Amino acid sequence: MASTAAPYGLRPVNLIGGQPYAGSTRLIKINNAYASNIFYGQPVAINASGVVVAETGTTTVAATGVVGVFVGCTYTDPNLKYKIFKQYWPTGTVATDAFAYVVDDPDVVMQVQADDTVPQTALGINIGFSTFSGDTNTGNSETSADVASLATTATLPLRIVGFVDGPESAVGDAFTDLLVKWNMPAAVSSNSSNAAVTMTYGHSYMNPTGV
Repeated sequence: MASTAAPYGLRPVNLIGGQPYAGSTRLIKINNAYASNIFYGQPVAINASGVVVAETGTTTVAATGVVGVFVGCTYTDPNLKYKIFKQYWPTGTVATDAFAYVVDDPDVVMQVQADDTVPQTALGINIGFSTFSGDTNTGNSETSADVASLATTATLPLRIVGFVDGPESAVGDAFTDLLVKWNMPAAVSSNSSNAAVTMTYGHSYMNPTGV
């Protein structure tokens, strides 16, 4: 409920423009013994080695850009010796055949709970993340949107495109449920004369220089 702080990470709802979300995902490799939990509904990036890593940036995502939302994984369990499907990636798991299921569509609209009240005037404004915690019992993310970060800053990872309006959620609730999409990469100058500009942050698929 939006009157209670109960963050649940990012939940795909539909695509921008009202197109239906078909539930498609992409399999992306996870490094053997990757030493960080990745929870269902948590944003993830691709690192320089071409593997999935947990996103940890709150007001900016990885310089290479976010690739999407983690929604489970599969690997051969080192103890059971057969392939399993799991809600979250447990830190340090030894598995050479590990893959993440990632909702990687840059146009996906996602639902996320804010950590405070968000007013109607915030529609169209950018917002960042608060924390990237999760529950190892359920495997679900407890990531929320950080109201203190609300701004027009181009490098913030999310754009508010709507609000969840229903019996248990409304604009201005104590912990407002938002509809958001990934921001485009931002043009960032590397020197005071603006002679060198790079595209960074945002969704990596939208970056013309690649991930």
